[in-house]
Amino acid sequence: MTQLVLPWETRSAQGRADFIVAPGNERAVAFIDSFPGWSAPSVALIGPPASGKSHLAAVWAQQSGAQVIEAASLETGVPDGALVVENIAVGVAEAPLFALLERGAPLLLTSQAPPTEWRVALPDLVSRTNALLAFALWAPDDALLMGLAVKLFADRQLTVPESVVSHMIASLERSPGAIRDFVARADTLALAQKKPINLNLIRSLLAESPPH
Repeated sequence: MTQLVLPWETRSAQGRADFIVAPGNERAVAFIDSFPGWSAPSVALIGPPASGKSHLAAVWAQQSGAQVIEAASLETGVPDGALVVENIAVGVAEAPLFALLERGAPLLLTSQAPPTEWRVALPDLVSRTNALLAFALWAPDDALLMGLAVKLFADRQLTVPESVVSHMIASLERSPGAIRDFVARADTLALAQKKPINLNLIRSLLAESPPH
């Protein structure tokens, strides 16, 4: 018998104390923590999905009082004051982005690609993005992946033995996104089967084909 699992939203803890600092992100964290004494008014955080860009951006938004918007909404104009613009990608509205970089107000951009790969066409914007201060959040080590998994389980009010988490980390793709997705699957299966998340449950999930 399995239990019907309702799709309740899981909210991730987004405070500064909840952010896991590791060698792959410590320079970015140090820069965010230095606000308002930034050496440049604009900065980009770059990295793959689930690498901590949005979490760190949320920390800075809380510190600075910045508004957080999606890059797709730049078509509607440029807000005043400190700003976080999430998910800059190829095809971003170039005129509003250039206006943001020109105004000199505190600005934090997030993207999966470095600014030099945004493929913008406006000559002035090309020079601006090429010179933009950017910090990468990737190359997670074992400590970061372990900490991330523990945090993701804790976000779901779950305490999982360290030996179980360690086995999970050693068996999965070494990316924050893979860890995030697997934790969600483990939680769903544990709820459906009314069982704790233990080594047997983790092994059964690992033996399955990845979901499509």
